[in-house]
Amino acid sequence: MKPLTDLTGKNAIVTGGSNGIGAATVRMLTDLGARVMIGYHRREDAARELRASLPGAGHEIFQLALDDVASVEAMAVQAEKSFKTIDILVNSAGFTKPIPHKDLDALDVPLFDSILVANVRGPYSVIRALVPSLRASGDAVVVNVSSISGFTGSGSSVVYCASKAALDSLTMSLGRALGPEIRVVSVSPGAVATGFLAGRDRAVLEADAPKTPLKKVIEADDVAQAIIACVTHLRRTTGARIIVDGGRHL
Repeated sequence: MKPLTDLTGKNAIVTGGSNGIGAATVRMLTDLGARVMIGYHRREDAARELRASLPGAGHEIFQLALDDVASVEAMAVQAEKSFKTIDILVNSAGFTKPIPHKDLDALDVPLFDSILVANVRGPYSVIRALVPSLRASGDAVVVNVSSISGFTGSGSSVVYCASKAALDSLTMSLGRALGPEIRVVSVSPGAVATGFLAGRDRAVLEADAPKTPLKKVIEADDVAQAIIACVTHLRRTTGARIIVDGGRHL
């Protein structure tokens, strides 16, 4: 099967698309010709600025709160109205808070629940709402942005690790359930230079990089390229996990 090097005529949705990995993915998708709906939570200004910088026409932005079912349903209605079919869904939105794993008192139940909702129920609810539009494509792909924390148990907090493990399991289950019209893949980065995690600036990442086999800082573009590969090249892959961490997990 030949890779899809031209995404002209394809419609994509990227949650968490206004910054970091999501924004890098949006740029790459539109560079290949796709039309994109950019999801944002609070940074409408960043979403509008990104949209204005993109090639092509017809790109849209939408506000999405992963813990609000009505918000997800409104997004699905907008997608159906604007795009009809969805060929590509990238679940890049997520949430964490750094808490030492031993500090169980700091990881209280409300915070535990909020991270699980954002990182597991949120992507599930987005997929569920968009299944009709994804099926209508006939050849759609969902890429869930996970983390090596899901299988290493090492990350910003105990619940963040658990949430990404759950997301990987969800990817496997839905890969089996939604085929053949919809593929579902996880992309699992290690530490990425995006500012996603408080206290992990570029200086920290550059200090840590030599300890990994490839000795490179992982950039948002590195992860976005893996996401694009899931769309364009790995067209017989579903229910799988693609690791982008320079070998950090080894």
